[in-house]
Amino acid sequence: MTPSKVPAAQSTLRILSHLATQRGPVPASQIATALGLPRSSVYDLLAVLADQGFVVHLPEEQRYGLGLAAFELSSGFSRQQPLSHLGRPLVAALVDRLGESAHLVVLHGRDVIYLVEERAPRRPSLVTDVGVRLPSHLTASGRALLAALPAAQLRALYPNAAAFATRHGRGPRTTAELRTLLEQVRRDGYALEDGEITEGMASVAVAVRDHAGWPAAGIAVTFPRERIAEVDWPALAAQLGGTAAQLSRRIRGT
Repeated sequence: MTPSKVPAAQSTLRILSHLATQRGPVPASQIATALGLPRSSVYDLLAVLADQGFVVHLPEEQRYGLGLAAFELSSGFSRQQPLSHLGRPLVAALVDRLGESAHLVVLHGRDVIYLVEERAPRRPSLVTDVGVRLPSHLTASGRALLAALPAAQLRALYPNAAAFATRHGRGPRTTAELRTLLEQVRRDGYALEDGEITEGMASVAVAVRDHAGWPAAGIAVTFPRERIAEVDWPALAAQLGGTAAQLSRRIRGT
């Protein structure tokens, strides 16, 4: 590695990159050992990162994980051209195959932001469109993304009942309810939303993972509930999974 003219900045970026590859929060000592940095320096840098929101400190566990500001950076990249350009043709092809509307979203705080929206012909209009934000815990695509986050990040996003917006009086309203819902998403391998955004419409979604296994985006298909029987929703999710795998490979450049 070329010596840096600003070693503190280089060490800070290395710490963030290391945390981004972990499945969950880790002790500061593990970070210091993995990166070959003095523990005192690691603690000082983690304190600054935590103060700025890039790292979250879990004092009970004596561990550190990525904070909301780090996810904002990730979402900022995703909202720019690369992910939209990579995903749009795949989402369009999915719509052609299924005959239903589909979209690509990224997580931004507790919301999802719609990057790509492809409408199927002769289908009802939707509240979603490019640039629209919706509560992630109410949407299928948002739930797919939340289910892929470590528990510490999920707690940071939803610390109490005040964090839960509602539409039509439906959807999870507490952390416990959300945790139960996301456990089901992990078991199934896909997420569902049934009338919680628009009455009479349902959605199925899966997460798209990046090279480190983190959820980079969510892909979902939305359809009038009476058009597709619930027994066929898993098959729909399987087709979404194929598209998500393609986009994941494109993101990784493979």
